[in-house]
Amino acid sequence: MDRGTCAEADAADPLASARAAFSLPDGVCYLDGNSLGALQPAVAQRLREVVDHEWGRGLIRSWTDAGWVELPRRVAQRLAPLLGADPVELAVTDSTSANLFKALAAARRLRPGRQVLLTDDANFPTDVYVAHGLAELTGDLEVRVVPTEEVAAHLDADVAVLLLTHIDYRTGRRHDPNDLTAAAHAVGALAVWDLSHSTGALDVDLHHWDVDLAVGCTYKYLNGGPGSPAYLYVAGRFLDRITSPVRGWFGHARPFAFDLGYLPAPGAERFLDGTPPVLSMAALDTALEVFDGLDRRMLEAKAAALTGRFIDLVDARCGDEVEVVTPRDAARRGAQVSLRHDHADAVMQAMISRGVIGDHRPPDLLRFGFAPLYVTRVDVWDAVEDLAEVLTTRAWDNPEFRQPRTLT
Repeated sequence: MDRGTCAEADAADPLASARAAFSLPDGVCYLDGNSLGALQPAVAQRLREVVDHEWGRGLIRSWTDAGWVELPRRVAQRLAPLLGADPVELAVTDSTSANLFKALAAARRLRPGRQVLLTDDANFPTDVYVAHGLAELTGDLEVRVVPTEEVAAHLDADVAVLLLTHIDYRTGRRHDPNDLTAAAHAVGALAVWDLSHSTGALDVDLHHWDVDLAVGCTYKYLNGGPGSPAYLYVAGRFLDRITSPVRGWFGHARPFAFDLGYLPAPGAERFLDGTPPVLSMAALDTALEVFDGLDRRMLEAKAAALTGRFIDLVDARCGDEVEVVTPRDAARRGAQVSLRHDHADAVMQAMISRGVIGDHRPPDLLRFGFAPLYVTRVDVWDAVEDLAEVLTTRAWDNPEFRQPRTLT
């Protein structure tokens, strides 16, 4: 394996043309799409059109003339194929945390008489915060946090809801949603999944997994932009009886009737609430166009190839300096690779100074994300070459790189 071999593989990649849709700065190897996806020039152009023409000239008429009122539904239609879902099962709205609160509260109401919300100690902290907030509000729910490898063993008749994140944000380890959802159903519990580190990079298939509810962000592998609207999924079997704890006029069946009585909209749209953020929703709508017609399996295959090559090269070039903590079996990992080093923050700062952008998670993890649409095998080669040089020369051992940062 050499750089030329990587370039040949990139030329034969069926997703190679997608990279041209993104604006990637010269001299930058961007491996942080698992935190914030790259910009597409088409998105910037769409925002200019919305601001200058739709808002600037159309003013309030653009709710109808430019279709602003239809944006949540239009984005749901684009997003559904990436989730293995039907558009009617999706609400695009709010943040992941807000949607998770709504999903957990709704799931809890579907399982009255049960007092336990089960999650694991590898979950994203915000998800656990949301769960505890719901428990404090209701006063009759126990949040039970168990070791991640013991989740199935703790499922019992007391569990109302199982809450898990598909990909461990620290290590990149993958839960099996199919098996764990089935295990939850076997004891009568509902399964709620956070797919923020999966959608747009892996073969997410909510129907096949028989998931009950799910949430996820759109600013990582979906490239919707900083703080872009999240989504909430509700399995079709619940749509005639599930209710949202946060009710707003856009979740009403007839929002412009202005009735004081609440009549939920059909489908998952009842989980919409306030006025949708038109600028960010329009940006997301355009960002998703690059996925139109793509097979989710192609995304996962590319992610597996990139992460696998990165691990192989790290083993060969840096094996004495770092520990690969991400599973080596592609079926057990997401689209990221995490490496352990005692001075991970300083190492990453040194890497970023060279144009290789990943991130650091305390206390000792280097994270590299491999967005299938725009990361190449040559990027992988170059990143490992820089990492090897930073480690062997101890370039990280510099006061400049040892300064603590607010954002990691």
